[in-house]
Amino acid sequence: MTSTRRLCALALAASACLSGLSVFPGLAMAAEAAAEPAAAAAVLAPNPNLLVQGIPAIPQALAAEVARYTDFRGHSFVDWHPTKREMLVSHRAAGGNTSQLFSLAAPVAGKLSEPRKLTDAADPVSRASYEPKQGRYIVFERANGGDEVAQLYRLNEGAAPVQLTPADERHALIGWLHAGGELIYASTPLDRTAKGGSRAEVTTTFWIVNPESSEPLKARRKLAELPGGGWFGGQLSWDDKQLALTRYISATESEIWLMDLSSAKLRQLLPAAGDAKASYFSAGFSHDNKQLWFSSDRFGEFRELQRMQLASGKSQRVSAAIPWDASGVSFSHDGKTVAAQFNVEGRNELRLFDAASAKPLPTPRLPAGNLGAAYFDHGRGELAFSINNAQGPSQVYSLKLAKSAKAGKAQVEAWTQSYAPPGVDTAKFPEQQIIRWKSFDGLSISGLLTQPPADKFPGKRPVLISIHGGPESQASIGFLARNNYFVMEQGIALIQPNVRGSSGFGKTFLSLDNGFKREDSVKDIGALLDWIATQPHLDASRVLIMGGSYGGYMTLATATHYADRIAGSIDVVGISHFVTFLTNTESYRRDLRRVEYGDERDPAMRAHLEQISPLTNASKIRKPLFVVQGKNDPRVPYTEAEQIVAKVRELGTPVWYLRADNEGHGFSRKENQDFQFYSMILFMRETLLKP
Repeated sequence: MTSTRRLCALALAASACLSGLSVFPGLAMAAEAAAEPAAAAAVLAPNPNLLVQGIPAIPQALAAEVARYTDFRGHSFVDWHPTKREMLVSHRAAGGNTSQLFSLAAPVAGKLSEPRKLTDAADPVSRASYEPKQGRYIVFERANGGDEVAQLYRLNEGAAPVQLTPADERHALIGWLHAGGELIYASTPLDRTAKGGSRAEVTTTFWIVNPESSEPLKARRKLAELPGGGWFGGQLSWDDKQLALTRYISATESEIWLMDLSSAKLRQLLPAAGDAKASYFSAGFSHDNKQLWFSSDRFGEFRELQRMQLASGKSQRVSAAIPWDASGVSFSHDGKTVAAQFNVEGRNELRLFDAASAKPLPTPRLPAGNLGAAYFDHGRGELAFSINNAQGPSQVYSLKLAKSAKAGKAQVEAWTQSYAPPGVDTAKFPEQQIIRWKSFDGLSISGLLTQPPADKFPGKRPVLISIHGGPESQASIGFLARNNYFVMEQGIALIQPNVRGSSGFGKTFLSLDNGFKREDSVKDIGALLDWIATQPHLDASRVLIMGGSYGGYMTLATATHYADRIAGSIDVVGISHFVTFLTNTESYRRDLRRVEYGDERDPAMRAHLEQISPLTNASKIRKPLFVVQGKNDPRVPYTEAEQIVAKVRELGTPVWYLRADNEGHGFSRKENQDFQFYSMILFMRETLLKP
């Protein structure tokens, strides 16, 4: 029986689910025999790309009820046009299924311009660049079905996209030569093109090509082939002679290398011989090509903005007075101003520096919220940036600095307006609050708490703990999108913890979960459950765990360690067994993940990974489990989901399973996101919100 037929047959069971009764496969099969054809019309059938197991029928009434929480739409900045005051943005249009590229002219007399759609495909597009001299065409990246095998395409106005790269590798746009006409990109081979379906060694190849060539594969020239899959970034010197590259080894170790473009020779710039290991990320060259700006944590816990005199090798600490990680550096085209972002307890903030003296400039006042990518345009000294906050998704603005940035005068102008469906007052969405608790070893752990409105939901509230992925990531302040439904309409308190191993809290904290210390982060969730029990407005008897990717592992691990303290768990693209994960993840990621999780080739580590994996401990998962997975996931292969689903189901615990055959590491298509959302609501009603 197909999943669609089963859902249609379960129309009668849907009303039981909505009233709080148990609806699991046994009851579903009984309801199937009693279902009437008329009832099927009231059921939302999944689209053909969805595999649905154990999930009750989705009533059309539920989809209609929550529709106003499924269509928030914002904009992301992509690139500035080189000669006009206009830009590329990424946006999901009304009725659209994925984000696409749009051309956006500058506002006129305060009135926003209408975006003009440039791409239209089943897969999302969010990364692109104008041809840098006249903007005659763009080059963009697009993968297929969530497989992350990005290809490069040239798009001329009014013409179909032209693929520039071979389909049997994944590619990344690095940058354009300043002289124009040619760009550099990087390519990495795939397991599926290797003999035996796996690669013992991975390389990254850098190419230079004219995108307007009639035969780009024949016209491209190889610059260098480098060992490993951790090469990224790529900032060109202004004279097109050197390319700065970052070689990523782990979350706490990386290097900066310089490539001579005429000879393709490489030399390691940082760390210098004799220096201790640290993280280094290249940011860009000074306008005179004599300095390289970069960020590094070699002097302390956080990544400081620094610059090096290339001739002498001497470095200067630029942001030593700012105790937070620097990122997202952009340089004005005249070389006078540097814009950088700093992660301040989960909120990115803008700082400006004088490029000549490296001294800080007055910080302009920006709209409230979390700063997104910020980039200077090609000539006017105008900075594009995005902001999102609790009251809305990302909006794009520009910042015009005064002729003298030292004067501190600046003009902020909105280029886009985010969209919220009728019937939703986003102004009422609550702000996130920072909370802290002590873990098992006395370490202070923090997270973000979003409380439902007390006047609408008095008394102790059920809790949804949502754990971020990474693990080198961070729960940050910003728009909660669909999660606002759980808070505003279901009265659920949302907690987003930053357990040990999260980024943004210093390099020591970042390393506290590595290797044999993996389960210490799970104990941080145990301590959070203790903290919840002490809070007068939170109900420790009604707690649901949810997480994606590494957060999915954390969810499954919590379900094995604290089954008696949770109502259920939702695992999204999560790791269920570390050894099978490390064996089956794409080879270009494997060594990078071994540094974090442990090397399964070492017998002692392999035994440890076997011991702590949720699949090994599946018998301890005694509360309902919901698993969500993309079939094309190259990071956490879908087999991780299917093996935990089969094992837990075999042991008698109820399992819901949702797999999308046209998705990868998480769902990017709105129709799939919607079905996942409806299913989650039913799961919460069945577990967390049961009387």
